[in-house]
Amino acid sequence: MTAPAWKYILDTLLYSPYTKEEEAMDAAAETPTLRALLARRDLHLSLETSARDDASLDQAVRWVHSSDLADPTPFLSEGLVLLTTGTQFQGDGPPLYREYVQRLSARGVVGLGFGTEVVRDGIPPELADACRKEGIPLFEVPYRTPFIAVARAGAEAIAAQAYARRSWALAAQRAIALAALRPDGLGATLAELARQLGTWVGLFDAAGELVREHPVALDRETASALYGEVGGVLRRGARAGSALRIGETPFSLQTLGRGGHLRGVIAIATGDLDQEGRGVVTSVIAMAGLALEQQQGLARARAALRAGLVQSLLTDEPSLVRRIVRDLWGPLPAVPVVVAVTEAAASRIDALAELLELRVDERRGSLFFGRGDDGLVLVVPAADRQVLEEIAERFETRIGVSDPTGYDGFAAAAAQARTARDRGASRVTDFASVARAGVLSALSDEARSLADAELAPLTSHDTAEGTHLLDTLRAWLDNDCSHEASARALGVHRHTVRTRLALAERLLGRDLSSFATRAELWAAFRALD
Repeated sequence: MTAPAWKYILDTLLYSPYTKEEEAMDAAAETPTLRALLARRDLHLSLETSARDDASLDQAVRWVHSSDLADPTPFLSEGLVLLTTGTQFQGDGPPLYREYVQRLSARGVVGLGFGTEVVRDGIPPELADACRKEGIPLFEVPYRTPFIAVARAGAEAIAAQAYARRSWALAAQRAIALAALRPDGLGATLAELARQLGTWVGLFDAAGELVREHPVALDRETASALYGEVGGVLRRGARAGSALRIGETPFSLQTLGRGGHLRGVIAIATGDLDQEGRGVVTSVIAMAGLALEQQQGLARARAALRAGLVQSLLTDEPSLVRRIVRDLWGPLPAVPVVVAVTEAAASRIDALAELLELRVDERRGSLFFGRGDDGLVLVVPAADRQVLEEIAERFETRIGVSDPTGYDGFAAAAAQARTARDRGASRVTDFASVARAGVLSALSDEARSLADAELAPLTSHDTAEGTHLLDTLRAWLDNDCSHEASARALGVHRHTVRTRLALAERLLGRDLSSFATRAELWAAFRALD
């Protein structure tokens, strides 16, 4: 081995221009980037190819490594600064340097340091040209600076950043834990998270409503798009974390609660977080989830009270309900009111209840609700039904609405609402529109089965004998039981009609002269239509 090479190794092992304390202070001030490495005055590094304002100098450096292999890429990782003395360059042809640099670029190497005066003086121009074309910063490592000093400087910067991030994470979690002890622990926790991350943080409840946000409100377009994304997460009902981008802003969404019983979503205006950042967010999610679960017990008690008040209103005696509701949520909606009933198995019924609680707080005296036997029962002023349209659209549920009424007719109004809900084809159905269709429009599948059984003797006879008893009986009933009109409608003689009806009477075992029999048979035909 030559004397210069021995000197290089000894310098590598022994050279240390700073005390350990000074090195630690410098390392703590640096960030693991090539720009910071080049700024170390003690290393005497000089940039060869890139401008000082080149953004490539600010890429994160994950490690500094040295190799003189012709192709070191199988042993390298992304984000690495490579140091070499150039012994692998046996020829001076530009393709040799170009192919070498292209391999480094494809592997994600962020910088190349060339140690001069070890194998050759100066940096080969062909290497500089190749680095310039590939956009890899090339810098000179002078002979007096050992490679290990450069590698150690990089390691110190990386370790300093890791230590700083761990220290930040511990301090942030401590601050968040203290915030959780404040009167509004949940709100204070989210505000502290926003401060620690230096970004916007919002909490959406189970209904998809933004209930808290820090530090400032989002613009309307971004907020609208975020509402849609959060609503989709809640509708899926599964615990998940997701990342998305709205315009130029990245967002991270984290669900709260158990799968199938989500309590809300925390949205953070940030992209990928490092391990420490994710740890801080995880601690906030745990605290927020615990706080919401604790609130759930109170919500269950409130829901039980509301259900009892609904049962009391169904007695058509509202005086006790008025006193309780006034003390807790404000007055009952002023008459005339309409009573509405949702589907019994409305999707996300807990989230629906949370939204209604929010609307009760916002519009005191304009809404009352509670669980009924087969769905949520809502009471709103007859002139203000906006909340019904809102929940029908948001939760994709059907709602029946009664005619305007007073509280002394609450039970009848609730029955009307159930009828409208069960028979309605739209999201919100008024009882008045159902009532206009008439009583017979309410005939169910059970009525059809009964009608088939009632008319079965005539059906069987027509099939076996080729008669037309069913058609004749239907025509006779449709023509007000007139033999003449029925005969004209059927195109037969009136005596034929009489004969057929007499046979039908015998087969059915019913007296066709009875109004009740005629009404029942007519209803049977309507049920079959």
